[in-house]
Amino acid sequence: MAGATQSLAQRSIVHVAVAFLAMGGWAVFANRAHAFPQPLVAGMVQGALSAAITLVLKRMIEFLAVRFSGIAALVLPPLVAIALSLAILTTVHTLAGTPEILATIALPAGVTALYSTIYAAALWRQKVSHG
Repeated sequence: MAGATQSLAQRSIVHVAVAFLAMGGWAVFANRAHAFPQPLVAGMVQGALSAAITLVLKRMIEFLAVRFSGIAALVLPPLVAIALSLAILTTVHTLAGTPEILATIALPAGVTALYSTIYAAALWRQKVSHG
């Protein structure tokens, strides 16, 4: 059973689906005080954005990490990931008419910041130790 669980956890589709459900659910919650269908629209928009960001984020950090050296390889990949994520989230939610944009994007942006910082640091340490 452990092998099946590990195999499932390694599939990109699982990560994308979890991101869609978790962050889309968060957006519905963050906009719950507004009239239907606004919370649902915010949830669908955030779910789709989180799924797409999840699919691209790891590869983007890896791509950037090998193109920089020294401290730049540690700092720039997460900064770029966070800045792009915030720009995309803010722009798309503004266009979609999401009422509570800040509350809606706070959790997904925080997760992006945490993940990208930890992953870039791991790649940087690996690069420094082999380097």
